[in-house]
Amino acid sequence: MNINYPYLLFVGDATDSLSIKMARSAADWSPEKCLAEYRLPGCSVTTGCPSMNIQEAAKAGAKSFVLGFANSGGFLDSSWIPTILEAMDAGMDIVSGLHDKLTDIPVLQQKADELNLQLIDIRHPVTRFRTGTGKKRLGNRLLTVGTDCSVGKMYTSLSLTKEIQGRQLPATFRATGQSGILVSGTGVAIDCVIADFISGAAETISPENSADHWDIIEGQGSLSHPAFAGVSLGLLHGSQPDALVVCHALGRQHMRGLTHQALPSIEQTIALNLAAAQLTNPQARVVGIAVNTSSVDADSALQICKEISQQTGLPCSDPIRHGVTSIVDNLL
Repeated sequence: MNINYPYLLFVGDATDSLSIKMARSAADWSPEKCLAEYRLPGCSVTTGCPSMNIQEAAKAGAKSFVLGFANSGGFLDSSWIPTILEAMDAGMDIVSGLHDKLTDIPVLQQKADELNLQLIDIRHPVTRFRTGTGKKRLGNRLLTVGTDCSVGKMYTSLSLTKEIQGRQLPATFRATGQSGILVSGTGVAIDCVIADFISGAAETISPENSADHWDIIEGQGSLSHPAFAGVSLGLLHGSQPDALVVCHALGRQHMRGLTHQALPSIEQTIALNLAAAQLTNPQARVVGIAVNTSSVDADSALQICKEISQQTGLPCSDPIRHGVTSIVDNLL
């Protein structure tokens, strides 16, 4: 995968900050690659990058126009096509993490061929995977799991990787979603792998390694979410995690997108994920709780994390506000 940068992050007319997680992830974790953002009228969220239109960004050196949203269903709205064509006419490759493929849209493929530009569908793996084996392999693996989807599994995984590397230990972030792939430049969008091969894909992206090496594998979905439990289970089996970190977001009244589905407790989430993980690694253990506390003030965040730690007997912190030192201490 050859994603050229700097990026112009296209956030469209989004009004939900979670819906632009791909753009925000790149801005937060690869800011050196992000030149600016392009917002349409009605957009009420931002990545924090400077605002530029397509022509301004092209003059400033933008190489890729990144569709920075991850809407429900991953569809490419036809109203965005003229904007994408304008970016291509300005000389930019197009990068998408949507389920709808850029290469399946004739007018975009024709323009790409005409201008010798790339259409990069990072959500669509081109590798052929084998089914999982469950065989033990050398090296150590940590998988982030969640009470729900979109609770901070990628941010937690990147924070853990950075903390372990900061201790002069070998660690690699393994991306399993479009946002993580944009940040790291490699990985597999696991939700687009055929179901029978999900565990095999997880084995492939976290291969045998040295005995002191940690693969930090980005989790997806939640075992408690009716829509996304399948991919979560495949990752648990294929990752063979030695360690799990449970991710949770404060302030939710129900599972994301499902008003009729109650949230599980952290304790229920621990039990469910350990039972699944121990199929392929009987020694799997939970080493910490990562909480997205952005819905409360700083003092409340500290108090809530302290209470969760007391309830579970595990270190608990907000990776962005507090860091993950206590979790990594427990891990190591």
